[in-house]
Amino acid sequence: MWIGTSGWNYPEWRERFYPKGLPQRRWLEHLSRTVNSVEINGSFYALQRPTSYQRWREETPDDFVFAVKGSRFITHMKRLRDVDDALANFFGSGVFLLGPKLGPILWQLPATMPFDPDLLTAFFDRLPRVTDAGQPIRHALEPRHPGFTEPMFLDLLREHGIALVIADTAGKFPYLEDVTADYVYLRLHGDEELYASDYGEAALSLWAKKIRDLAGAAGDVYVYFDNDINAHAPWNAITLAGMLATPRQP
Repeated sequence: MWIGTSGWNYPEWRERFYPKGLPQRRWLEHLSRTVNSVEINGSFYALQRPTSYQRWREETPDDFVFAVKGSRFITHMKRLRDVDDALANFFGSGVFLLGPKLGPILWQLPATMPFDPDLLTAFFDRLPRVTDAGQPIRHALEPRHPGFTEPMFLDLLREHGIALVIADTAGKFPYLEDVTADYVYLRLHGDEELYASDYGEAALSLWAKKIRDLAGAAGDVYVYFDNDINAHAPWNAITLAGMLATPRQP
């Protein structure tokens, strides 16, 4: 089980999570000693530098795993159309330099994008499935339009070996839950207020049970807390990992 946060460079975490006086350049190093995975979300907003991916790999433990959020230029601007060059640029920006620490690639679709099986099929067919070194690449899709409740969508994910993102969004977007690959990807954005609410012990206990069940059905499970406001995310991740008997040993 891989449990962590969506991102790590949040200014308010300076006072609420990171040790006093710890320079920002060491925040990932510290986080990686408290959780065993993190979702790189800066890659959603802009292409990252190869030197950044190399540095992130080097400053984290050997057993650490990164999920990488796909570019919004591909998902939100191009809306999955004519993306061959954009995909080449994204994966050519250094993603594969994470080496064995590379986990799934997350593709988050805009809430205005309806279910279009032909468009999705064409996109899935263009996704790389192995790195330059021959390492398999996992992909996960997070839709936000109500049209994705169509059963055909889940069949399409299974056909292409893409994981459905199980996303808790405080009811803002449709909740979908199913196992469509041999791994599961969860994003916990806040159960009462999007990006803001803290998951209490009771809520985390329920998620722990669900995650155990999903792990039994699929295998690997990736869980990322995106309730970053007030630094709830790292503390919730640490607590959940303890409940699932996978705590990090600082």
